[in-house]
Amino acid sequence: MLANWTHSIHHDGSPRYVQRSGSDVGASAQLWLRMAADAPLTAVYLRTCPDGEEALTPMAPAGADGVCRWWRAPLALRMRRTSYRFLLQTNEGNHWYNAAGLQRHCPTDANDFVLLADVHAPGWVADSVFYQIFPDRFADGDPANNVRDGEYTYRGRPVSARPWGAPPRQGHGAAEFYGGDLQGITRRLDYLQELGVNALYLNPIFLAPSSHKYDVADYERIDPHLGGEAALVELRAALTARGMRLILDIVPNHCGATHPWFLAAQADPNAPEAAFFMFHRHPDQYESWLGVSSLPRLDYRNERLRELMYAGPEAILRRWMRPPYSIDGWRIDVANMLGRQGSSNLAHKLGRGIRRAVKAENPVAYLLGEHFFDGTPHLQGDELDATMNYQGFTFPVWGWLGADRGTQAPPWADRHPLPTAALADQWTAFRAAVPWQIATQQLNLLGSHDTPRLRSVLGGDLQRVRLAAALLFTYPGVPCIFYGDEVGLEGAADPDCRRTMPWDPRAWDSELRAFYQRLTHLRRAAPALRHGGFQLLLADGHTLAYQREAPEERLIVVARRADDGRRALPVRHGGLPDGARLREVLSGATTEVQGGQMALSGLPALGAQIWRVEA
Repeated sequence: MLANWTHSIHHDGSPRYVQRSGSDVGASAQLWLRMAADAPLTAVYLRTCPDGEEALTPMAPAGADGVCRWWRAPLALRMRRTSYRFLLQTNEGNHWYNAAGLQRHCPTDANDFVLLADVHAPGWVADSVFYQIFPDRFADGDPANNVRDGEYTYRGRPVSARPWGAPPRQGHGAAEFYGGDLQGITRRLDYLQELGVNALYLNPIFLAPSSHKYDVADYERIDPHLGGEAALVELRAALTARGMRLILDIVPNHCGATHPWFLAAQADPNAPEAAFFMFHRHPDQYESWLGVSSLPRLDYRNERLRELMYAGPEAILRRWMRPPYSIDGWRIDVANMLGRQGSSNLAHKLGRGIRRAVKAENPVAYLLGEHFFDGTPHLQGDELDATMNYQGFTFPVWGWLGADRGTQAPPWADRHPLPTAALADQWTAFRAAVPWQIATQQLNLLGSHDTPRLRSVLGGDLQRVRLAAALLFTYPGVPCIFYGDEVGLEGAADPDCRRTMPWDPRAWDSELRAFYQRLTHLRRAAPALRHGGFQLLLADGHTLAYQREAPEERLIVVARRADDGRRALPVRHGGLPDGARLREVLSGATTEVQGGQMALSGLPALGAQIWRVEA
């Protein structure tokens, strides 16, 4: 079925549709709106709300381009946050168009398009492919600093040194150590560079008794078992020499029960540090992360704590951004909980304060938050640059591909595959709720240290794994690979997902690694994937298709999870005229648009194609 004219209406925040004179308040922008040449419009208006009062500005016709008609209007950026949408008039009535799509009713402002001004954005992120590393499990560069069997006791259990490659044991995970360290990462940078990675995200490396190190014992020391401060300096220098970036993981929501702050608070209820925590009955009843006693929560009602963590001139978040470490940003652990405790809700206050501190040290630092739920209230330009995009990307992709949640899935988990239209709707909902500048900074991932691994989620089906990877590298935002996924590493829920990286190439799925390598290099080379717009072309049956469009390049991605009989894709509503020629990036196949459609020859029953428009 061919799309009607309403499906041809398109605008997003990408350079093809928003041309800005600058990034500061006082700059201006030219906005472009595209639709079918035969769209029955009588007038188009740009609706804004300067200083809180509605304004409707007539848009001027800006010519036709093949099967498209364009409208244009100027927009003055008088505020740090300028929201807008479009009013389309026809002989049959009015329509409103915003980031959530076309509506016949007048919508709220919640899903308006948004332009941000005076916002320090990490522009380098758009050119990045991230790689997440759990340091203890990636590579052992210096066996001399390894944790020894029984070296100390962790939560009543002697720690154990495990041989590389042995599977993590259920119930032992945090007390098991494999010897991975920062030196190991430095020695494997050639591997990562060859893969196409140019940015690293490391799980915590600060002094802590566990292998996961989310129970920080000292925010101002790098754990000696990971190589200490010298190893971080060495890694930073090696990354800089390769033009690669580095962000670290920090846990401001809680510390470990062995942290000197907490020990002082337990020892003396009148100690200054006692106000850093929330005691119900001193010394042993206190607020902790999800009731885990080894992770006492921090109370940010205390001004001194805020000074130490981020606000003061020598604060923890600031010092690691300075030479010789010069990290490029932070991943904030459990950002969804930070500053929230019962009637005390300082979440946005902390978010804005942390942003001010981080951007004061480096205006283009990347401020990333962990958020398994709806993090969009923190993604409006004055707090986080991005979240780990679980709800806006990961989980709907899992659901669409028929993820096997296994016996550990909660009883409310959907056991049925997500309909294709529902996948598109969830993507749209989370993308429309944030400014486009933020949407393109979101960290997209297919799994992490907190989830089962992708290959296990998809039941070992490598065709579905490759399809998921194609979506990861072509969807708006920045892709992140969890170490080992590129060679087919498996793993159920924590601790099994934290297996050691296999370094014997005979244990790799070399075809999968080569596929990831092609995608990383395509992502970094293609303007349409780095900063192009996004238009959904089809979400029907088992087939999903979308367009990524930049001034220099146009790509069409077609993904199919099962053969639904579709043999052609309607593309006229995406602005492609008959006679347009396309070449498939991965196979070299060619096709031509005829009758408003492009043939899907060569598309497997389960797989993806990436088509580049050539003429």
